[in-house]
Amino acid sequence: MTSSQPADPSRHLSVNALAERLVKRLVDEAARFAVAIHRTGAGTTIVDAGVDAPGGVEAGLLIARICMGGLGRVARRMSEQAEPFWPSLIEVHTSTPVLACLGSQYAGWSLAASKEETGGKKFFSLGSGPARALAVKEPLFDELGYRDRHERGALVMEVDRLPPQVVIDKVLRDCALAPDNLTIIVTPTHSVAGTVQVVARVVEVALHKTHVLGVDLGEIVEGSGTAPLPPPAPDAIQAMGRTNDAILYGGRVHLTVKHDAVAERLARELPSSNARDYGRPFADIFTSFNYDFYQIDPALFAPAEVWVSSLESGATWHGGRVDAGLLRAQWSKP
Repeated sequence: MTSSQPADPSRHLSVNALAERLVKRLVDEAARFAVAIHRTGAGTTIVDAGVDAPGGVEAGLLIARICMGGLGRVARRMSEQAEPFWPSLIEVHTSTPVLACLGSQYAGWSLAASKEETGGKKFFSLGSGPARALAVKEPLFDELGYRDRHERGALVMEVDRLPPQVVIDKVLRDCALAPDNLTIIVTPTHSVAGTVQVVARVVEVALHKTHVLGVDLGEIVEGSGTAPLPPPAPDAIQAMGRTNDAILYGGRVHLTVKHDAVAERLARELPSSNARDYGRPFADIFTSFNYDFYQIDPALFAPAEVWVSSLESGATWHGGRVDAGLLRAQWSKP
């Protein structure tokens, strides 16, 4: 895999500093966003955005922006098509796609605790958001050549219960933060806010697939995307299936890169239709592999349709397609 250290000014930005005002707004306006605020004895702030509190679309949009380290625009809009296959879309744009999506938004920090450590049930979550760049526990940060240094941090956990103290302590220690300078936001996938923030990863999924393909990340200049926003399902597996299907079969991404050869290659290799497991609902695929993500073809985790424009020539290449029929069959009553 090609090592990539994007030589651009964005490496000098602090994703935690940029996200700080968004985190403050979420906490200060908790009633408006239908989230609940908890504080540990030491002062760490925990935002419940779907465990016991209802959360909602507006909370999910703000949390998605926090996940991107304040470097992305995220909005909900209605489809402008006369006969849309789905009415509600999540729209994402960033002019610093590598830092926003991989340096902040990507769920790459594994946080676990045993039953003995929690005094009850074992705990596991993948942490996403700007605090990852304080801890830099993932090899990805060596490739990005990025480390954030800020006195406050925010982490998002896609899990159905609040984190135990042992996990909070690990985050504090690895991020070198005082307890009252950490905010953890919890967004279960089966909640409305959780569904929104996962679907808002449509550009991030494209960036991660680009990384998996071994393309120099310094090539990526701009990223925009849309994906349909499904209603959450009460069953956790079905909820996860819907959010993945929204991107794999309904996600549309437009990337701008520096060179023609990269644009042509990404248009050909990036779409999810290149994967061996493409064509079935994600929940069915996941179940068929005994709930083991690592048995699923990694090529599947990609947007359905891509356009890739090159600054070298001004040309744009297109690849993939949206599978509206599959999504309708999963989400709509006949």
